[in-house]
Amino acid sequence: MKAFGAVVQALREHAGLSREEFALQVGYSRHTVASVEPGRRMPDRDLVDRAEAATGNTGALRRSAQHLSRQPGLAAWFRQWARMEQQAVSLYTYECRLVPGLLQTAAYARTLFVNQLPPLGDEQIEAQLQARLGRQRLLRERPNTAYSFILEEQVFVRRTGGTKVTRELIDHILDLAELRNIEVQLMPQVRESHAGLAGPMQLLESPDNRWFAYIEGQKTGQLISDRKEVSTLQMRFARMRSQALTLEDSLGLLRRMRGAL
Repeated sequence: MKAFGAVVQALREHAGLSREEFALQVGYSRHTVASVEPGRRMPDRDLVDRAEAATGNTGALRRSAQHLSRQPGLAAWFRQWARMEQQAVSLYTYECRLVPGLLQTAAYARTLFVNQLPPLGDEQIEAQLQARLGRQRLLRERPNTAYSFILEEQVFVRRTGGTKVTRELIDHILDLAELRNIEVQLMPQVRESHAGLAGPMQLLESPDNRWFAYIEGQKTGQLISDRKEVSTLQMRFARMRSQALTLEDSLGLLRRMRGAL
């Protein structure tokens, strides 16, 4: 949206129009134009078409507008990472608080949203749920992307949402783990050494083979591109892979937990 707004401003100025003059030509208020240009507001289709005509019909605005999309239900700080996920060659996730979004069932995700504070309205819950389920299509639609998950055993022991929800969740993860591009490892509750005590992390390899990291806290998220910092997190993830249960033992533990429910 910021990039699109910059294109609008550049073409407007190239056409010799002030914001007031431009607003009159496109039939929108100066306030709307002042919100679109810095990327604070999503332009509607009419504004794009009228702005195109007002700036010489170069085609730049219509083509740029094709790359604009709303992402209801995704936190603002997470949207950039969500876009990067769609092109990832590899995606590694370590989570100690809950089952990560890509592996959640609808019932498990709904439980998290219903219990969120401050409370969410029904429409907000539904928007977040649909956004999360939509992201999960990546697991099956991108069979050439390697997904690796390290999860703490205790996120299942907690039984978030109750026994029925946990049982369905474990079945779902066992099904996903049968896919060739998905690896799931469990970190046992009793572990004398642990490289992930600093908290959850995600690592991503882009199509041009650059690595990025993402860490998240309370109402915040940080995308990390600094190679040195990313390298440190890669080192920790690699160590956790050796500390966690093997793939076979992890699935065996999940099956035993499922049988005990």
